[in-house]
Amino acid sequence: MEAAVKEYTYKDFTSDQEVRWCPGCDDYVILRSMQKALPEMGVKKEDVVFISGIGCSSRFPYYMDTYGMHSIHGRAPAIATGVKLTNPDLSVWVITGDGDSMAIGGNHFIHVLRRNIDLNIVLFNNEIYGLTKGQFSPTSLVGQKTKSSPYGNTQPPFLAGELAIGAQARFFGRISGNTPKEMTQMFIDAEKFKGTSLIEVLQNCPIFNDGAYSKYTDKAVREDRMLFVEHGKPMIFGKERNKGLVLNGLKLEVATLGENGITEADILVHDAKEKDPTLHQMLVRLEYPMVTGIIRAFDDVTLEEREDALTAQVKSDSSYKKTDDLFFSGDIYNVF
Repeated sequence: MEAAVKEYTYKDFTSDQEVRWCPGCDDYVILRSMQKALPEMGVKKEDVVFISGIGCSSRFPYYMDTYGMHSIHGRAPAIATGVKLTNPDLSVWVITGDGDSMAIGGNHFIHVLRRNIDLNIVLFNNEIYGLTKGQFSPTSLVGQKTKSSPYGNTQPPFLAGELAIGAQARFFGRISGNTPKEMTQMFIDAEKFKGTSLIEVLQNCPIFNDGAYSKYTDKAVREDRMLFVEHGKPMIFGKERNKGLVLNGLKLEVATLGENGITEADILVHDAKEKDPTLHQMLVRLEYPMVTGIIRAFDDVTLEEREDALTAQVKSDSSYKKTDDLFFSGDIYNVF
């Protein structure tokens, strides 16, 4: 009988290393949210692994009192894949940034999502390269002035959610970097999900891109500018809870309850488990309101399950049951 998992607190997952991020960085919120989430996951501490690439976010494994690796720029998904396939019982987390994942690591990023390996990815998106001191990244806005685009960035940005869903991501969540309670729960939900989960954190860089999301995330405007979706619930938002999303032809629109005969029955109900990506793509592209929460989460066969099924089939069809059967098959020669 397997022993029960020890009851942990966030302190059990806090390392003795000095946390070295800039004052005011949302990375601190993400770190503490993860440390608070892990005790609620029912996972043994020795079974947790954090793999990071290169960037400010990639210091994360040092600050977690778990197994981990600060790996190669953009290649964390590849290394995490090896870790997970070698020991499927581990809870594997990839920590990455917008540059690490969608620039040099773009290839690994899309393919880990496509394969649907049972691991979790946390993407810190601050729309800038922070560690290398403020160059534009794949999510920087057109016109954004940075150290490498002093007259304004000319390259259209990726939307992490749009790219992920296009790569067949089964689980995509988005959360503001200043909402620790919701973030903690999202980490717990991601761990329970069987397959690749991707969580994009809208993370503020106070040094090189301060206020990137302030028009959505500031407490004064958050309720009116952001919609937090939950599966099975109407997509309603606003301080007065009187705004909601409706479908007008092939477009999402914001409607006000009580106007033009609109009632709660007219508001779209969020279905994260729908396999058809059409509405999920519309939600991740929406600018008003900015949609957060678990936007997409449907069950599908994982890479490990496909590999196990294929291995079992090949074994059952093969006349070779052990290595000696293969060695002594076909033409053999006896040397005396």
